[in-house]
Amino acid sequence: MSRLLSLDAPAAGRHGQGRTLPLRVGTRGSPLALWQTRHFLSIISGFCPVLRDAKAFEEHVISTEGDRVQDRPLADIGGKGLFAKEIHEALLDGQVDFAVHSLKDLETELPPGIVLACMLQREDPRDAIILGPVCGAPDRDDPLACIPHGALVGTASVRRQSQVLAMRPDLRCEVIRGNIQTRLGRVRNGDFAASFLALAGLRRMGLEREAGVLLDPGMMVPAAGQGIVGVTVRAADVELHELLSAIECRTARAVATAERALLGALDGSCRTPIGAFATLRPDNTLHLTGLIARPDGSFVLRQVIEGPAADAARLGRELGDRLRREAPADILG
Repeated sequence: MSRLLSLDAPAAGRHGQGRTLPLRVGTRGSPLALWQTRHFLSIISGFCPVLRDAKAFEEHVISTEGDRVQDRPLADIGGKGLFAKEIHEALLDGQVDFAVHSLKDLETELPPGIVLACMLQREDPRDAIILGPVCGAPDRDDPLACIPHGALVGTASVRRQSQVLAMRPDLRCEVIRGNIQTRLGRVRNGDFAASFLALAGLRRMGLEREAGVLLDPGMMVPAAGQGIVGVTVRAADVELHELLSAIECRTARAVATAERALLGALDGSCRTPIGAFATLRPDNTLHLTGLIARPDGSFVLRQVIEGPAADAARLGRELGDRLRREAPADILG
């Protein structure tokens, strides 16, 4: 780490041979993405005050196609990797030194030359229901009962859609895109009776009060990596990789490794409802729940696996393979 901090001479290159300050951090421009980036920078600056005092970091907002195209489902425009494509390019081109991502939006197989160097402590991974004016009072014992029969709910996630429709086949689902504030506004305005958002994002934006109902992960299996912030760097940039490893949350790394391995084993697209949620017990046993379903909720399969946290990747692949074997052929083609 000290070698990195001493690099105040003119840069010898953009790929780890040397650099000038400030270090450039790539991020999407949404309010949540900027909050996550600044949270990451506060952690790394607190860990290394020399960097904070030197004003060593500079935000570099990058527009992604996933943010620009808001009128179509992600599956129709290329999948969730569209939230990272331009950021990956900027990293490989040396325009930024590292990049901050919502891990659930980061594809399981990164482009050659890029590595996931750091994961921060997980925020609450549960999904929340955003209730509109037409909804009734929440019922903890029956969380979906407050949504009127036949109501229209908004979600951009086939994972959420499939699980909701399996429990409430009378509901109708339509795509809702945009940032947290946009989605909240559309529910308030009556475009949708209700919608679904990750509690982690609401908390980070100071909007937890908007969560009308919280869904237990046993009822609504979260997306792989939900609630975790991940930081990518160039594979060749060993110094930055070492610096970031010092602030990584080991629990987040273990659970995310299992969840992303499951997702990779299924090789699912944005059209395939897949959930993955891991927890780490005090004895270092990892418990992983996986889900695969049809978008209309007519088939939902949940399976679990347990084992040592050191085997996180193997456990994820094994459970993913099991889900693939037991799911109908049409789900994954």
